[in-house]
Amino acid sequence: MIHDLKKHLSNILNENITKVSSVRGGDISKAYKIETSENSYFLKINKNLDAFEMFQTEAAGLELIRNTNTIKAPKVLACDTFESSAFLLMEFIESKSPSNLDFENLGLQLADLHKNTRNLFGLNHNNFIGNLTQSNSLQNTWVDFYTQERLLPQLKLVKQKHLLSDKECPTENEIKQSLNSLFVNINPSLLHGDLWSGDYIISKNGIPYLIDPAVYYGHNEVDIAMTKLFGGFDDTFYNAYFSNFKPNELTSTRIEIYQLYYLLVHLNLFGKSYRSSVVSILKKYF
Repeated sequence: MIHDLKKHLSNILNENITKVSSVRGGDISKAYKIETSENSYFLKINKNLDAFEMFQTEAAGLELIRNTNTIKAPKVLACDTFESSAFLLMEFIESKSPSNLDFENLGLQLADLHKNTRNLFGLNHNNFIGNLTQSNSLQNTWVDFYTQERLLPQLKLVKQKHLLSDKECPTENEIKQSLNSLFVNINPSLLHGDLWSGDYIISKNGIPYLIDPAVYYGHNEVDIAMTKLFGGFDDTFYNAYFSNFKPNELTSTRIEIYQLYYLLVHLNLFGKSYRSSVVSILKKYF
């Protein structure tokens, strides 16, 4: 299949492909480095039924980030289907290990991304978090959005999978009652949406890039919460970021509540090893 696709990609690129090599590309899709005599490209391939939609929304998210002119995202060259698979072709970013200065630039540029705002929370289309659908229906308030578009869908799924009982899951009213006093004076920011250590690249010349987005307009602290969930980024990143968005006395509480969404996603994707973390936060706040 890759041999036939290689010919197809050569036609798209109008370049002769000289080498195709397998690279790390996440848990969901197969990934390859495509080399020509002049350039290198990154290719993702997936045979799942919703793969083309996943790649379409990923491409749209990358372009939305790119168009802000705040932080780089790889340029998408093609998003299409071939035989029984979907594929996403984009520029290949040669990476290096980040220095303190690189983390500082990442923090500053993420803050610039978050300064892109709009009137409503959400997005004009749904996308994906991992391979789960992420609902982005537009809402007037952050309490409504985070309750109805983030927590409730994941809680519904986790109950369907019998990973949590009804008794362990708060109702919509219980969630909103807890969040009303915490979610105050919040404006919609354009978010990456899934910003862990695997979703940024520092290029060889020190330029930060964001990859694998799950974009929407939400509270800026959501991206920070995800960066802190599995070990955190370098302190220079947070110092740079918070020089633009000052934390307040509610920030640490909100970060834990935002991590609940990602932990629910992981519980639904990977199973009960995340159950205790989810239950702990639910008991603490709801």
